[in-house]
Amino acid sequence: MEMIKYTQLGVYGVLVKNDKVLLIKKARGPHKGKWDFPGGSIEFGEEPYETLKREFWEETGITSLKGMLHDSISYTLIYPYSDTQLEELHHIGIIYNVSLLDMNFELKIEGDGQDSEGSQWIEIKQLNSLELTPFVKKIMLGHY
Repeated sequence: MEMIKYTQLGVYGVLVKNDKVLLIKKARGPHKGKWDFPGGSIEFGEEPYETLKREFWEETGITSLKGMLHDSISYTLIYPYSDTQLEELHHIGIIYNVSLLDMNFELKIEGDGQDSEGSQWIEIKQLNSLELTPFVKKIMLGHY
């Protein structure tokens, strides 16, 4: 089976409120069905902070937020990209801590038609029992 190597750079936001974290359920890719932070790939010429705001709006409906740079982390994994091809993914994440500037918003609980099956507030104490992406495991639980 052929193996391709791919590097992905994304921007993600950690929004914690009332002992809950805002997560999206992945609709595709190697983490399909897992819970992830809202976020995604930087478009050509886009500043990372603009990516954060765009992705938050697309995946959660939240438009009024403030982000503070938290960390940059990465991981690698190998997964079946297709029936005939494996992909070795190096995923790099620029992670922001997010706070809301306006509490008046309607959370997108339906998917965005692309990457997200919908967003949801998840109790932090429930995270150990859920399927999580490596970024959520690292940031929220302290391990991959």
